[in-house]
Amino acid sequence: MNYMILASIILPIIAGGVLLFLPDKVFADRAGLLKVTGVSFVVCALLAVYAISGVSGNKLMLFQLVDRIPVFFEIDALGRIFAGIVVLVFLMAGFFSFVYMSHEKNEKRYYSFYLITFGVLMGLCFSGNLVTLYLFYELMTLASMPLVIHSGSREAVMASLKYLFYSFCGAYMALFGLYCLYKYAIAAAVPYPWQDFAPAGGVAGFVPGGAFDMNAVVQAGNTEMCLVAVFLMIVGFGVKAGCFPLHAWLPTAHPVAPAPASAFLSGIIVKGGVLAIIRTVYYCVGADFLRGTWVQTAWAVLAVVTLLMGSSLAFKEKVLKKRLAYSTVSNLSYILLGLSMLNATALTGSLLHVVFHAVIKSALFMTAGALIFTTGRTKVNDFVGLGKKMPILFGSYTVVSLGLIGIPPTSGVISKWYLAVGCLESRTAGLSWIGPAALLVSALLTAGYLLPLSIRGFLMEPDYNAVRSDYKEPGLVMLVPIVILAAITLVLGLFPTPLIQLIQNGITVNLF
Repeated sequence: MNYMILASIILPIIAGGVLLFLPDKVFADRAGLLKVTGVSFVVCALLAVYAISGVSGNKLMLFQLVDRIPVFFEIDALGRIFAGIVVLVFLMAGFFSFVYMSHEKNEKRYYSFYLITFGVLMGLCFSGNLVTLYLFYELMTLASMPLVIHSGSREAVMASLKYLFYSFCGAYMALFGLYCLYKYAIAAAVPYPWQDFAPAGGVAGFVPGGAFDMNAVVQAGNTEMCLVAVFLMIVGFGVKAGCFPLHAWLPTAHPVAPAPASAFLSGIIVKGGVLAIIRTVYYCVGADFLRGTWVQTAWAVLAVVTLLMGSSLAFKEKVLKKRLAYSTVSNLSYILLGLSMLNATALTGSLLHVVFHAVIKSALFMTAGALIFTTGRTKVNDFVGLGKKMPILFGSYTVVSLGLIGIPPTSGVISKWYLAVGCLESRTAGLSWIGPAALLVSALLTAGYLLPLSIRGFLMEPDYNAVRSDYKEPGLVMLVPIVILAAITLVLGLFPTPLIQLIQNGITVNLF
């Protein structure tokens, strides 16, 4: 049995728990804490990479929850992609935090919950069925909430409560949908041979194309109940992805959380909702069951509304981190729009955007953190002329901004191309052209809310009342992760073929 899967999940949680309860006097000084934390980060990341590789196997039965519903892990191509970006952002934001968190209190507690959240996310990526996924989905909310409330301010407390309330509301909607789905579709599923993990899948396992025989569901007259169940799960899991109408937690939580936590929240944790929706639609009920139904139409409409709303609110917002939070609301809906088209091209675009957005938005939030750490200022108009004093930081910001807009040769243009073509291929009444139009409008708005920081930073004379003469580039520990992510944005834009082939050959070819 592959216990490396379990180790990659449990050890970060244990390490975070031990670090949390160790008394401060154990560490001689802050440098001692950072050494222990840094080693923990690297070891946990290496364990995760080894598990992702599948060298020691890709399946592990944990225990039987109830009859015919086990809790188990199984690593497939989709799980590998999500786990890979989790590891990347975990390391980049983690090492960035070593400098950023130096001016924050309760630093040890922050690193503890950061490690615990990483372990929970690995469990989410490796989940082998909906029940296992749901358990780790709920744990993800509980583990990440202390990252939001970290400062302990009134705003942080209220934001964390809002995060919990919205997340739990969405999770309970998804749980009710899960109950209904198992009630009305479980009889139509192939029994899963738990002990030998035969690849045929079954009632509790994820099967490319759908684990349930939905034709049997239709014949039994349970079609409408299953459609309602799936829609509840899409909307419920969509809360974590910032989908309208339960999106308001996201722009509230990000500004109060430490910048590296915001990078992790926006780059990775919101993708937990995306992963859960993909597993539900493409690995449980199958795309064919939803194609042409009211669920597909409602899902796509919600995605378009959220996409345009998020971009518009970001364009109007003056606080930098809150602007980036609204941008996340918009960009996650790019992904949801592609998923709702239920075809291979759009799904490829969505999965590409999962990767690209994780890299880009993490870099953007870390840039915001570096500016806040250096200047103590938070609004977009506070950084006029700083590009001349911080050319590497502002240059990296410009590269990732172009990536989010979708300008060649950065990576964003690739995912948006597949999303637009996928919408056109869907032949869904109205939405096949409304989708690409919404993507274009959103791209223009994205340029309008991201590029002014670069333009004012490089091309305008500094306001000497706001810009001190001693402002300079942040230290290497903060700067290097941002530069690495900016470089990845360029490399993936120039050489996207390996990633596209990985997605198409490992995932989409088996789903349609």
